[in-house]
Amino acid sequence: MEDGVGDGVGDGALPGSLTVDAFDMRVADIADIDLERLHALSISVGWPHRAEDWQFVREVGHGFVALDEIDRVLASAMWFPHGDDFATIGMVMTSPRLQALGVGDWLMKRVLSASAGRTYRLNATRAALALYRSLGFIGHRTVFQCQGEARRSGHAAPAPAVRRLEAADLAAVTALDERAFGISRAGLMARLFDQSVGYGLDRDGALAAFALCRPFGRGHVVGPAVAGTDEDAIAVVQPHVDEHDGRFLRLDTHLDEGPFPLFVARSGLRIHDTVLSMSLGAPLTDPSTRAPDRPVTYALATQALG
Repeated sequence: MEDGVGDGVGDGALPGSLTVDAFDMRVADIADIDLERLHALSISVGWPHRAEDWQFVREVGHGFVALDEIDRVLASAMWFPHGDDFATIGMVMTSPRLQALGVGDWLMKRVLSASAGRTYRLNATRAALALYRSLGFIGHRTVFQCQGEARRSGHAAPAPAVRRLEAADLAAVTALDERAFGISRAGLMARLFDQSVGYGLDRDGALAAFALCRPFGRGHVVGPAVAGTDEDAIAVVQPHVDEHDGRFLRLDTHLDEGPFPLFVARSGLRIHDTVLSMSLGAPLTDPSTRAPDRPVTYALATQALG
């Protein structure tokens, strides 16, 4: 198994099976599970992830599932490492009939054990807040899940400095993402870049802002998007809104005040839900500190990836 993923045999305090509500559950590596069974889990909890979205997260991360006695997938938890010292945690879901029975805690402790030595970030649903707090995670900022039928914003045409990104821009996109996120995500950004349409804004011969957009869930998702000002963020997101006019579009952001969230709302993407960004071992960058020379993440890649 890669990156310390174990099967519960010989790893001491973490058993490979758990008795829940009169039946036994066992843990398995998420890489060994058919996509259709993972997709069935996300459907059961009301998450929008397609089989293709599950495949993507398996390619960029690691994780566990909980199986019942007839091999149904009833829970999952994943981590996404960036280097040896940091990871995001996501895809933590439990079948409704098993929530509050300890399965989420069981899998989360396995994730933290298998990825030990890192600091972590995650985005917590309201149902999972108590679990994450019990594990030492500290809450920071709300994430606003904005989605709906996109409509052209009525803004003027994008400034000449906004252009379609090309393969040669990957290094600049990755560097700007690192400045905003605080950690290099070179491997993830390469995979996202390969699946996305991107727009960038140049200033003084350097990339000042970018926004990627790719298929996800019910339609497309915009993210990550990085900029130093609301105006620059709007400039690189607007082409994606215009291109998906009349179609489902999603954008997850920490911002709820200022021109950017107003633009998002006017583009047909209303707040559908909220989650809470949390960390263990290191604080998050405060998006309110944004400035032309201090870019921040205006739109997350996804809630699982940050």
